[in-house]
Amino acid sequence: MRVLVTGGAGFLGRALCAELAAEGHEVVALDNMSSASPLPLPSKVLLVRGDVITPLAVEGPFERVFHLASPASPLRYLLDPVGTLRTGAEGTRNVLEAAERWGARFIYTSTSEVYGDPERNPQSEDYAGSVQVTADRACYDEAKRYGEALIYAFGRSGRNVETRVARLFNTYGPGMHPGDGRVVSNFVVQALRGAPLTIFGDGSQTRSFCYVDDMLDGLRRLADSDYPGPLNLGNPTETTIAELANVVSEMIGDTGRITKPLPEADPKRRQPDISRARSLLGWEPSTDLHTGLTSTIDYFRSHA
Repeated sequence: MRVLVTGGAGFLGRALCAELAAEGHEVVALDNMSSASPLPLPSKVLLVRGDVITPLAVEGPFERVFHLASPASPLRYLLDPVGTLRTGAEGTRNVLEAAERWGARFIYTSTSEVYGDPERNPQSEDYAGSVQVTADRACYDEAKRYGEALIYAFGRSGRNVETRVARLFNTYGPGMHPGDGRVVSNFVVQALRGAPLTIFGDGSQTRSFCYVDDMLDGLRRLADSDYPGPLNLGNPTETTIAELANVVSEMIGDTGRITKPLPEADPKRRQPDISRARSLLGWEPSTDLHTGLTSTIDYFRSHA
């Protein structure tokens, strides 16, 4: 197949491009390089520098379009909140309309952030969420929610494009930027540098960490399936931030802790209900946290 991956130089996008290219597909990565992975794209992947909020700088047709373009960590998306919103709105529309012209299947990577600071746990796909639109992080939450709404509106209006929607939960692994700003990279990089781990709040808030290889497996299965989504993809095992800090300290060495106030609207719990993914795709993560962190720590030893 000829495949376009927007955000293809980023953490997850680069890993997806590498996997597709290794299978013999013709892969084009479109990226503005604002949050690129330290790992280079394979030589077989064509990198086109460009932004999805402007007319796409790529020529079709493509058979698959994976739309991953967007900063994904609070540190990154809060640098340009208006740009983050535009990427979710204008950018998604541009890529969706291009997929329609090319007759390509469009796979959209949404996020667990559409559930906001949830009042239901675990979060299933029919949960409407609890997003605080006045909060700083709403630029990302609402950008992704709008992208989903646009896709569903296309379908209801009879537009001729096949779509798949995945809601990704807390992906981590080799290829993350040392300054990414998400908790796994923060803790590992701080510990490797001998700095105390920064815990926001009391550390009781939870996340559900999914290793990158497992996430790509789920995303590829959804792309190949007949199910339009939305579909949760993530690890259903909840881990508190304090527990993660303890595991990282055990694996690297205890460098101490410092605490800071919990950011506004930071989710207290995050746990996916993956019943649909299990039943429809036969998918669930197979990499436990210790195994995934071992590979991630080894990677950061060379790139932090």
